[in-house]
Amino acid sequence: MSITADRPRLLTAISFVLGLATIAGAWGSQLIGGLVPCELCLEQRLPYYLGLPVLALILIFWNRLPRIVWYVAMAIAIATFVWSTWLAGYHSGVEWHWWPGPTACTGTGVTVNFNDLNNINATRVIPCDAVQFRFLGLSLAGYNALISIAIVAMLLAATVLRGRKAA
Repeated sequence: MSITADRPRLLTAISFVLGLATIAGAWGSQLIGGLVPCELCLEQRLPYYLGLPVLALILIFWNRLPRIVWYVAMAIAIATFVWSTWLAGYHSGVEWHWWPGPTACTGTGVTVNFNDLNNINATRVIPCDAVQFRFLGLSLAGYNALISIAIVAMLLAATVLRGRKAA
């Protein structure tokens, strides 16, 4: 059976490739493009570090996993990318100033101790509410939200289609 005949597997593979391209783009924008990620940008990478290995294992062991294990693994992957959608949506809202972000990168923080002034240039805080790059009106966090929603939709469709196929 070809991969195009197995739509659930194809949707899962597309989700994996899209997620891999997204995290590669994040790293590329940092290492090659010179964009410095803020605290929320770095947090948005965590779901990819968890979700992509889960998707890889699902794809590798597609026909060898017991059905219940497959569904649990897909549920974990879906939940991970729902988390990614939430993180990216939250960061987008911080960038648009719809709600406050974490005080570590958007607030005034705590009072300054004059003893700390010796190391004032040691750490550079990247503001989470200042957009470093926009394309067609959206920041990278906005695109991450859209990509994460697409991944969730494809994984849900794959799960439903596989369930129908088994019934």
